Amino acid sequence: MDNAIYATLTRQSGLMNEMRVVANNIANVNTTGFRREGVIFAEYLSSVGDRGKTLSMAHARGRLIDLRQGVLTQTNGNFDLAVEGQGFFLVETPEGNRLTRNGAFMPSPEGELMTADGFRLLDEGQAPIVIPARASSVKVGQDGTLSANGLEFGRIGVFAPAGDAQITHHGGTIFATDLPPEVIENPQIRQGFLEESNVDPVFEITRMIEVQRAYELGQSFLDREDQRIRNAISAMSS
Repeated sequence: MDNAIYATLTRQSGLMNEMRVVANNIANVNTTGFRREGVIFAEYLSSVGDRGKTLSMAHARGRLIDLRQGVLTQTNGNFDLAVEGQGFFLVETPEGNRLTRNGAFMPSPEGELMTADGFRLLDEGQAPIVIPARASSVKVGQDGTLSANGLEFGRIGVFAPAGDAQITHHGGTIFATDLPPEVIENPQIRQGFLEESNVDPVFEITRMIEVQRAYELGQSFLDREDQRIRNAISAMSS
Protein backbone atom coordinates (compact mmCIF):
# COMPACT_ATOMS: atom_id res chain seq x y z
CA MET A 1 0.00 0.00 0.00
CA ASP A 2 1.21 3.53 -0.77
CA ASN A 3 2.91 5.29 2.16
CA ALA A 4 0.65 8.32 1.79
CA ILE A 5 -2.36 6.06 2.28
CA TYR A 6 -0.82 4.52 5.40
CA ALA A 7 -0.20 7.97 6.90
CA THR A 8 -3.69 9.18 6.05
CA LEU A 9 -5.33 6.06 7.49
CA THR A 10 -3.61 6.57 10.85
CA ARG A 11 -4.85 10.16 10.86
CA GLN A 12 -8.38 9.04 9.97
CA SER A 13 -8.34 6.50 12.78
CA GLY A 14 -7.29 9.19 15.25
CA LEU A 15 -10.01 11.55 14.04
CA MET A 16 -12.59 8.78 14.46
CA ASN A 17 -11.43 8.25 18.04
CA GLU A 18 -11.72 11.96 18.71
CA MET A 19 -15.21 12.07 17.22
CA ARG A 20 -16.31 9.32 19.64
CA VAL A 21 -14.85 11.26 22.58
CA VAL A 22 -16.50 14.52 21.54
CA ALA A 23 -19.84 12.76 21.07
CA ASN A 24 -19.53 11.23 24.54
CA ASN A 25 -18.79 14.67 26.02
CA ILE A 26 -21.90 16.12 24.39
CA ALA A 27 -24.01 13.19 25.59
CA ASN A 28 -22.90 13.89 29.17
CA VAL A 29 -23.31 17.67 29.19
CA ASN A 30 -26.01 17.30 31.88
CA THR A 31 -24.40 14.44 33.84
CA THR A 32 -23.60 15.43 37.42
CA GLY A 33 -19.87 15.37 38.13
CA PHE A 34 -18.88 14.39 34.58
CA ARG A 35 -15.38 15.31 33.44
CA ARG A 36 -14.71 16.31 29.84
CA GLU A 37 -12.19 14.22 27.90
CA GLY A 38 -9.96 15.00 24.96
CA VAL A 39 -7.76 12.96 22.62
CA ILE A 40 -3.99 13.28 22.67
CA PHE A 41 -2.44 13.23 19.19
CA ALA A 42 1.20 12.18 18.93
CA GLU A 43 3.60 11.51 16.07
CA TYR A 44 5.62 8.37 15.68
CA LEU A 45 8.00 7.31 12.93
CA SER A 46 7.89 4.06 11.03
CA SER A 47 10.90 2.75 9.13
CA VAL A 48 10.54 2.68 5.35
CA GLY A 49 12.89 0.46 3.37
CA ASP A 50 16.55 -0.13 4.20
CA ARG A 51 17.95 3.35 3.58
CA GLY A 52 17.11 4.88 6.93
CA LYS A 53 14.00 6.60 5.64
CA THR A 54 11.03 7.02 7.96
CA LEU A 55 7.32 7.69 7.58
CA SER A 56 5.49 10.02 9.96
CA MET A 57 2.41 8.34 11.44
CA ALA A 58 -0.31 9.63 13.78
CA HIS A 59 -1.12 8.10 17.16
CA ALA A 60 -4.30 9.22 18.92
CA ARG A 61 -5.24 6.62 21.51
CA GLY A 62 -4.32 8.57 24.62
CA ARG A 63 -7.02 10.51 26.46
CA LEU A 64 -6.76 13.68 28.50
CA ILE A 65 -9.18 14.21 31.40
CA ASP A 66 -10.18 17.81 32.08
CA LEU A 67 -10.25 18.16 35.88
CA ARG A 68 -11.48 21.74 35.98
CA GLN A 69 -14.39 22.28 38.34
CA GLY A 70 -17.93 22.51 37.02
CA VAL A 71 -20.60 24.90 38.25
CA LEU A 72 -22.08 24.13 41.68
CA THR A 73 -25.88 24.10 41.65
CA GLN A 74 -27.93 24.34 44.82
CA THR A 75 -30.44 21.51 45.25
CA ASN A 76 -31.05 21.66 49.02
CA GLY A 77 -30.90 17.85 49.04
CA ASN A 78 -29.73 16.60 52.42
CA PHE A 79 -27.37 14.06 50.87
CA ASP A 80 -26.41 16.08 47.80
CA LEU A 81 -22.75 17.00 48.27
CA ALA A 82 -20.18 18.86 46.18
CA VAL A 83 -16.43 19.21 46.54
CA GLU A 84 -15.38 22.81 46.02
CA GLY A 85 -11.89 22.99 44.62
CA GLN A 86 -9.50 20.07 44.62
CA GLY A 87 -10.43 16.52 45.53
CA PHE A 88 -12.79 13.61 44.92
CA PHE A 89 -15.17 11.49 46.92
CA LEU A 90 -14.05 7.88 47.33
CA VAL A 91 -16.54 5.10 46.64
CA GLU A 92 -16.34 1.33 46.90
CA THR A 93 -16.94 -0.55 43.65
CA PRO A 94 -16.63 -4.26 42.77
CA GLU A 95 -13.30 -3.45 41.05
CA GLY A 96 -11.94 -1.59 44.09
CA ASN A 97 -12.11 1.91 45.52
CA ARG A 98 -12.64 4.62 42.92
CA LEU A 99 -12.83 8.43 42.74
CA THR A 100 -15.85 10.51 41.74
CA ARG A 101 -17.09 14.09 41.76
CA ASN A 102 -20.72 13.01 41.54
CA GLY A 103 -22.02 13.76 45.02
CA ALA A 104 -25.64 12.65 44.57
CA PHE A 105 -25.82 10.17 47.46
CA MET A 106 -28.70 8.40 49.17
CA PRO A 107 -29.01 6.18 52.25
CA SER A 108 -29.54 2.45 51.72
CA PRO A 109 -32.05 0.48 53.81
CA GLU A 110 -29.13 -0.30 56.14
CA GLY A 111 -28.31 3.41 56.46
CA GLU A 112 -25.16 3.38 54.32
CA LEU A 113 -24.61 6.36 52.04
CA MET A 114 -24.44 5.17 48.43
CA THR A 115 -24.36 6.40 44.86
CA ALA A 116 -27.23 5.77 42.45
CA ASP A 117 -25.21 2.79 41.14
CA GLY A 118 -25.03 1.23 44.60
CA PHE A 119 -21.41 2.15 45.38
CA ARG A 120 -20.83 2.92 49.06
CA LEU A 121 -19.37 6.31 50.02
CA LEU A 122 -16.23 6.00 52.16
CA ASP A 123 -14.92 8.07 55.04
CA GLU A 124 -11.37 9.36 55.49
CA GLY A 125 -10.33 5.91 56.76
CA GLN A 126 -11.86 4.31 53.65
CA ALA A 127 -14.69 2.68 55.61
CA PRO A 128 -18.40 2.85 54.67
CA ILE A 129 -20.42 5.70 56.15
CA VAL A 130 -23.51 4.61 58.10
CA ILE A 131 -26.23 7.04 59.15
CA PRO A 132 -27.24 6.37 62.79
CA ALA A 133 -30.67 4.87 63.31
CA ARG A 134 -33.39 7.37 64.20
CA ALA A 135 -31.30 10.29 62.95
CA SER A 136 -33.80 13.04 62.24
CA SER A 137 -31.30 15.57 60.90
CA VAL A 138 -27.91 14.93 59.26
CA LYS A 139 -25.52 17.81 58.78
CA VAL A 140 -22.30 17.83 56.78
CA GLY A 141 -19.68 20.36 57.79
CA GLN A 142 -17.41 22.14 55.34
CA ASP A 143 -14.59 19.77 56.32
CA GLY A 144 -16.81 16.71 55.77
CA THR A 145 -17.69 16.16 59.43
CA LEU A 146 -21.00 14.33 59.79
CA SER A 147 -23.36 14.98 62.66
CA ALA A 148 -26.82 13.66 63.50
CA ASN A 149 -29.07 15.31 66.04
CA GLY A 150 -26.12 17.50 67.03
CA LEU A 151 -23.68 14.58 67.63
CA GLU A 152 -20.70 13.87 65.35
CA PHE A 153 -20.45 10.34 63.99
CA GLY A 154 -17.93 10.44 61.16
CA ARG A 155 -16.17 12.40 58.45
CA ILE A 156 -16.51 12.08 54.71
CA GLY A 157 -13.19 11.45 53.00
CA VAL A 158 -12.01 13.74 50.24
CA PHE A 159 -9.07 12.35 48.28
CA ALA A 160 -6.67 13.40 45.56
CA PRO A 161 -4.48 11.31 43.24
CA ALA A 162 -0.91 10.89 44.51
CA GLY A 163 1.69 13.17 42.95
CA ASP A 164 2.81 10.91 40.08
CA ALA A 165 -0.41 8.91 39.78
CA GLN A 166 -2.14 8.43 36.46
CA ILE A 167 -5.90 8.96 36.54
CA THR A 168 -8.07 7.04 34.09
CA HIS A 169 -11.77 7.12 33.25
CA HIS A 170 -13.31 3.98 34.71
CA GLY A 171 -16.79 4.61 33.32
CA GLY A 172 -19.54 7.19 33.81
CA THR A 173 -18.34 9.58 36.49
CA ILE A 174 -15.97 7.08 38.12
CA PHE A 175 -12.17 7.34 37.90
CA ALA A 176 -9.31 5.05 38.85
CA THR A 177 -5.68 5.77 39.73
CA ASP A 178 -2.63 3.54 39.48
CA LEU A 179 -1.49 4.65 42.96
CA PRO A 180 -3.50 4.83 46.20
CA PRO A 181 -5.16 8.26 46.54
CA GLU A 182 -4.19 10.59 49.36
CA VAL A 183 -6.51 12.21 51.90
CA ILE A 184 -6.97 15.98 51.61
CA GLU A 185 -6.67 17.42 55.11
CA ASN A 186 -8.75 20.57 54.64
CA PRO A 187 -11.45 19.83 52.08
CA GLN A 188 -14.26 22.15 51.06
CA ILE A 189 -17.60 20.30 50.98
CA ARG A 190 -20.93 21.98 50.24
CA GLN A 191 -24.06 20.25 51.50
CA GLY A 192 -27.18 20.72 49.39
CA PHE A 193 -25.18 21.32 46.20
CA LEU A 194 -24.23 19.23 43.18
CA GLU A 195 -21.46 19.86 40.68
CA GLU A 196 -22.53 20.06 37.07
CA SER A 197 -20.62 18.58 34.14
CA ASN A 198 -17.64 20.72 33.10
CA VAL A 199 -18.42 20.17 29.41
CA ASP A 200 -18.83 23.34 27.33
CA PRO A 201 -21.44 22.32 24.72
CA VAL A 202 -20.61 25.18 22.34
CA PHE A 203 -16.94 24.22 22.29
CA GLU A 204 -17.72 20.52 21.80
CA ILE A 205 -20.13 21.14 18.90
CA THR A 206 -17.56 23.43 17.27
CA ARG A 207 -14.89 20.76 17.71
CA MET A 208 -17.20 18.10 16.27
CA ILE A 209 -17.65 20.19 13.11
CA GLU A 210 -13.88 20.66 12.82
CA VAL A 211 -13.19 16.95 13.24
CA GLN A 212 -15.88 16.04 10.72
CA ARG A 213 -14.43 18.41 8.12
CA ALA A 214 -10.91 17.09 8.71
CA TYR A 215 -12.16 13.52 8.34
CA GLU A 216 -13.99 14.36 5.09
CA LEU A 217 -10.81 15.97 3.74
CA GLY A 218 -8.84 12.83 4.53
CA GLN A 219 -11.50 10.64 2.95
CA SER A 220 -11.41 12.77 -0.18
CA PHE A 221 -7.63 12.27 -0.39
CA LEU A 222 -8.02 8.50 0.00
CA ASP A 223 -10.64 8.41 -2.75
CA ARG A 224 -8.32 10.33 -5.10
CA GLU A 225 -5.38 8.05 -4.28
CA ASP A 226 -7.52 5.00 -4.90
CA GLN A 227 -8.57 6.32 -8.28
CA ARG A 228 -4.96 7.21 -9.15
CA ILE A 229 -3.80 3.68 -8.37
CA ARG A 230 -6.67 2.17 -10.36
CA ASN A 231 -5.78 4.35 -13.32
CA ALA A 232 -2.11 3.35 -13.09
CA ILE A 233 -2.99 -0.36 -12.97
CA SER A 234 -5.38 0.05 -15.88
CA ALA A 235 -2.70 1.83 -17.95
CA MET A 236 -0.11 -0.88 -17.21
CA SER A 237 -2.45 -3.70 -18.16
CA SER A 238 -3.66 -2.15 -21.41
